[in-house]
Amino acid sequence: MRDLVRQADPTGERFAKVFRDTYYLLYNGQKTGRYRWEQLYKTEKTLFGTLIEIAIRHEFSDIIADGVQRHLDYRIGGVDVDCKFSMNKASWMIPVEAVGEIIIGLHSSDEGSCFSVCVERADENKLTQGGNRDRKRTFTKEARDCIEWIFDDAPLPVNRLLHLSEAARAEIFKHKSSGQQRVNEFFRQSLGLVVNREDIATVARQKDYMKRVRGNGGARTALRSEGILILTGSYQNQLEIAYQLLGLTLRPDELVAVRVVPIRSGEARSASVKIDGRLWRVAEPGDPLCEAPRVE
Repeated sequence: MRDLVRQADPTGERFAKVFRDTYYLLYNGQKTGRYRWEQLYKTEKTLFGTLIEIAIRHEFSDIIADGVQRHLDYRIGGVDVDCKFSMNKASWMIPVEAVGEIIIGLHSSDEGSCFSVCVERADENKLTQGGNRDRKRTFTKEARDCIEWIFDDAPLPVNRLLHLSEAARAEIFKHKSSGQQRVNEFFRQSLGLVVNREDIATVARQKDYMKRVRGNGGARTALRSEGILILTGSYQNQLEIAYQLLGLTLRPDELVAVRVVPIRSGEARSASVKIDGRLWRVAEPGDPLCEAPRVE
């Protein structure tokens, strides 16, 4: 069964997307402005396990079907398994009816930008002897140490707002009445860092939040005079520019802002890209402001 899961997602990219999207779904940043686990209510935190279970079932419908036995969640490779999530790694609560069954064990940390996945059998000899009032038990320390992880603290796409400094967030959110100004400042504060569309939705708090990024009055227009390009993985040309300047391969839903300056005659070339017949490089702190080129 481990091999089936590995074959379905060799790099972990599918699992990573499911975890990332589930966090964003719970935060609901576009309406609430929330971006961190501590901002959720207790009932919402409890709901995360259910949402991730459903999301994985849909994402991996190529290998996962509904469980035949009512008390188990999935059927993988002809075998029923239970899906368990815990915020603390390998601290899944195993009910009486799941003892002896195979579980797909999940863990993630938005703060740590990582996730873990394993497939293990919850044998009696792997479980603690005590239990809570519902008679649920956890894996013993020895059993946890012997888990064969499919993904062990694998990288989760970064929640950019969460990982900016307090000072940077203060600069962004001081613009209380203008979603456009918040978006502009968000890109200034995250130069060279990959951001997600959901990050922008949380900052803008508006229905058509991507309008705040585009040209014709959005951040691309406002920041061009400061030498800042906003690049997205949705367009091949911008994807190539991001790679040539920063070595980044953007996903379609990712963006990055970068301040650029033209390479002067005789200047030693660093990483550069040609735009409209002129070579540009990433600006250094001491470089003067220069209007950025137009990028389609």
